Amino acid sequence: MTTVFEPIVLPDAAWRTDAAVQALPARDASGLLRLAHRHGASQHRIANAVGILQGRVSEILRGQRQVEALEVFERIADGLAMPDHARIALGLAPRQDRTGGHDAAWFGEIVRVFGNQAAATADIQATARTAARFDVLAVRALGIIGMKDSLLRPALTEPSRPVSVRVAMLDPDSHAAAARAAEIGESVDGFAAGIRMSIARLRELSAVANVQVWLYRTQPVWRLFGLDDTLYVSAFTADREGHESPTYKISTVAGGTLYAGFRRSFTDILAHAQRVV
Repeated sequence: MTTVFEPIVLPDAAWRTDAAVQALPARDASGLLRLAHRHGASQHRIANAVGILQGRVSEILRGQRQVEALEVFERIADGLAMPDHARIALGLAPRQDRTGGHDAAWFGEIVRVFGNQAAATADIQATARTAARFDVLAVRALGIIGMKDSLLRPALTEPSRPVSVRVAMLDPDSHAAAARAAEIGESVDGFAAGIRMSIARLRELSAVANVQVWLYRTQPVWRLFGLDDTLYVSAFTADREGHESPTYKISTVAGGTLYAGFRRSFTDILAHAQRVV
């Protein structure tokens, strides 16, 4: 007979279901606890496993209480014996490095995972408000920095705070631009026009901020915002734009390789790109 003190261990397949895939990056505590409930765990057993009062577990399950504290998500992940791939999707570090069996502190580079750019907007803009260095790797960058109402523009137009901005965009005349336009079902001319518009807007912005713009000619893979020592990274795929992909918030930590690798990649792209602003 199962007792309330028995550990909760869901099958790995449960963490790969549509419900889990949606709940993890959204940090939907209700969805996560419902997953355990559907696999036979009572509210009392869930409460004991995750260290939350049973009454509050009930409120979370009914959507009457929201969970925002990282420490609570850590308890939920530990209490439900969440596998490392699910912990990463939730924005937590894996419990251990399976190659060596030791704690992998460098996994702490992944501070949080957002389902897409829209979910990360508030976090990105809050970081940008105090940043002095902006690095952007994008394709067109219109929605990021090119337009007056774009993601990073509010933080760049405050006259009291000097900032340095470096932007790398896809060369509109390159074969890579034509290939990317075909991938997402746009005309080459319309796609290139969007890039040229962004260049023009950034040239205007350079009158009030220290803005430098480069054009690269390789196939776009990563979309990156570097705000001082914090990176927000997403990927371009054959059928998905960068703002539609999961966005990873990455911070530098001792022994980490992700942050250093993405920074090195951005520097290398600039070294082989043409500066136009």
